[in-house]
Amino acid sequence: MSSSRRSGVLLHISSLPGGWGVGDFGSGAKRFVDFLQGAGFTIWQGLPLTPVLPVFGNSPYSSPSAFAGNPLFISPEGLCEEGLVSMNDITARVLPSAREADFAAAELCRRGLLSLAWENFNAQPESFAELRRDFECFRAEESRWLRDYALFSVLKEKNGGRCWTEWPREFSARVTEALAAFAAENGDGIAFVEFTQFIFFRQLAALASYCAERGVTLMGDLPIYVAWDSADVWSAPALFDLDTDGAPRCVAGVPPDYFSPTGQRWGNPLYNWEAMRADGFAWWRGRLSHSLKYCGLMRVDHFRGLCAYWEIPASEPTAQNGCWRPALGREMLEAFRAERGLSAEELPLIAEDLGIITDDVRALMEDFSLPGMKVLMFAFGGDVAENPYAPHNIRPRSAVYTGTHDNDTAVGWWRGSSTVRERINFAAYAGQEVTRENVSRVMAHMALASVAEIAVLPAQDILGLDGSCRMNRPAEAAGNWDWRLLPAELDSLLPGSHGFPEKLRSLNILYGRFKEVN
Repeated sequence: MSSSRRSGVLLHISSLPGGWGVGDFGSGAKRFVDFLQGAGFTIWQGLPLTPVLPVFGNSPYSSPSAFAGNPLFISPEGLCEEGLVSMNDITARVLPSAREADFAAAELCRRGLLSLAWENFNAQPESFAELRRDFECFRAEESRWLRDYALFSVLKEKNGGRCWTEWPREFSARVTEALAAFAAENGDGIAFVEFTQFIFFRQLAALASYCAERGVTLMGDLPIYVAWDSADVWSAPALFDLDTDGAPRCVAGVPPDYFSPTGQRWGNPLYNWEAMRADGFAWWRGRLSHSLKYCGLMRVDHFRGLCAYWEIPASEPTAQNGCWRPALGREMLEAFRAERGLSAEELPLIAEDLGIITDDVRALMEDFSLPGMKVLMFAFGGDVAENPYAPHNIRPRSAVYTGTHDNDTAVGWWRGSSTVRERINFAAYAGQEVTRENVSRVMAHMALASVAEIAVLPAQDILGLDGSCRMNRPAEAAGNWDWRLLPAELDSLLPGSHGFPEKLRSLNILYGRFKEVN
């Protein structure tokens, strides 16, 4: 990673405004990039871009694939620009751009438009000759995961959405002859899934290019674990810690912490690290390389799981009765570093090292020169002088945040999530009176002024929004992941608007985080 000072904004694609249920890679995304450039930010951090499922509350951290893209982010405008659908086709499906994402409506909209695009793509081969060549190249380049994901998706649909362990044995056990026969009978459905992924990554690549032209780097988010009911586990069960029936023997989570007195039982299967070592960690190397095709930086969620993981017996209802087990993340990162021909200092990764961090985790981060995360909302409880999140204790090789997607907004923190002592300490540290009206600005200013090489502000804190606009409430199953910017709020961020965003460029210049685009 570069040692230059940078700043960015945290906003998931789904949180962009737009007329088709959830934010996407279309005009709203480009307008947000224009804001970033105008305000002097050079990083756009999002959440995982993989598919989401209603059964998991549409959480981007519980996906049926670690490699596939979320079709809901495909821009109807982009389909129209490719000539795959008409303007009438997309305007007929316009939905109100509301505060909350409507995932169900967005899914119906995208499926209808993509089905129509697929029909036109096949009915007019001469009109899409170049696009067809690109599609075939994509299928060849992504064959390591794409075919299995498409096959998994169609099998799941044909089996009523049931978990893969409940499919007929010949499919759950991946009997070669049975899969070949199923693929022959369902070739169009499988090809449609592949086409959908082609369009997703084509649009993501176009957005990444738009960012790069304006000096903005996309920063992705890599969940440490994958879902049990996923193409990843179904296609390579030996890489996971499963029993003879394919069910997780133990599951992932974290012990009791700041967010939950009983810990968090995520339920993901754990890795079979010894099996992964046997092939040189090919799955992990492929996953990291795939993610970094489009993102110049990648945050590794729950990084400590690469050192040791909290193993919870699958029968346990909470995360309390677990234990720590060693992982082989050091060997995996070394294998990835060697494959890419990078020095340890050049790995484009940021370690999410919040929570219980032990010396082995710190040593791993130090050996690979990985920045950790510092959250200012954690800085003002207890003894501020010794608090590792306080600005005077932050190391330069860090990424500082006012808060993350798991935190309250700055206003919400000030008005309710924080304690009286935290508010007193924060105001004393800031050296000024702090109110609901200025707390977001004061905390953002503190982050940008810090010595941390990277400073990231959630979009909610730039706009001074209250706690009703937070993205996630850890350990709460419902009411998460659906927050969106209103169209007027995005308008207020664009160059030429007035207020706090107008001052951000000056602050980025003042604190050495602004870079001119060549």
